[in-house]
Amino acid sequence: MPARNLIGLVYNSRLPDAAGLAKALVKSLGIEERAWISTAGSVGEMSDRLESTGLIAVIGGDGTILRTVRVIAPYSVPIVGINLGRMGFMTELQEEEAAEKLPAYVDGSLRVEERMMLEATVTSGSDGTPRLTLHALNDVVVGRSGTAQLLDIETSIDGVPLTTYRADAVIVSTATGSTGYALSAGGPILYPEARLMLVQPVAAHTGLRDGLVLPADSSVYLKASNEHQATLSLDGFADMTLEVGDMVTIRRSPHLALFLRAHAPSTFYAALMRRLGLIYRSKPRDSDD
Repeated sequence: MPARNLIGLVYNSRLPDAAGLAKALVKSLGIEERAWISTAGSVGEMSDRLESTGLIAVIGGDGTILRTVRVIAPYSVPIVGINLGRMGFMTELQEEEAAEKLPAYVDGSLRVEERMMLEATVTSGSDGTPRLTLHALNDVVVGRSGTAQLLDIETSIDGVPLTTYRADAVIVSTATGSTGYALSAGGPILYPEARLMLVQPVAAHTGLRDGLVLPADSSVYLKASNEHQATLSLDGFADMTLEVGDMVTIRRSPHLALFLRAHAPSTFYAALMRRLGLIYRSKPRDSDD
């Protein structure tokens, strides 16, 4: 196995300050000889360097992290997120503190947080052959594609029929994804390192409307059973239009997303409340109480 002495910096090319920050960090850390820089959209072209990379700093927001993780997960490279986005649920550092604090992540002494991912395989309804297999950190979604009609989505778990959702979409989420699209659809918040899957319908018209939490080794099967066009999306990216009869099978991915963390796992709760704008400030007690 090659020595992992390279450091990657992946940035969101849509953010005007991101590229400049990546270059400034390389200079301030003094790693010009072992650093590489890429946009999130081009990180797939760095495969020859990923096997020798020990850390990737992702500059952007959660979307930039999701795009990057899909490519680097097979290489088991840990990342640290530097937030230039809005929510930043998965990021670790803010832009203004990155230069000061990033050296502690580079030296490799911090905790590695392991997060479960999903694997989605599309099987052709006409001949039963696999058409596509992709991996996701947040969620896999089968939903309607640009039409006002609801979809009928047949859903089975471990080969046993569950229900046919008549809904805008069905989300299969990891614990990480429970604070994303699944949360906006009314789903529960799961601790991000939990090895669980969540099945959550979106705007269900009839039938089961609550989210269903499943063990990590479950297999979920989704099939849009009517003729309205359905789309498969992973981590918010529309990956393909489904054909009538296509089956989407979602399982636990063999890959993990690895994040470097400076703080204890329990800090997730305070960070969650802060990012949701729900920080509780206790009211001072009166002296007569």
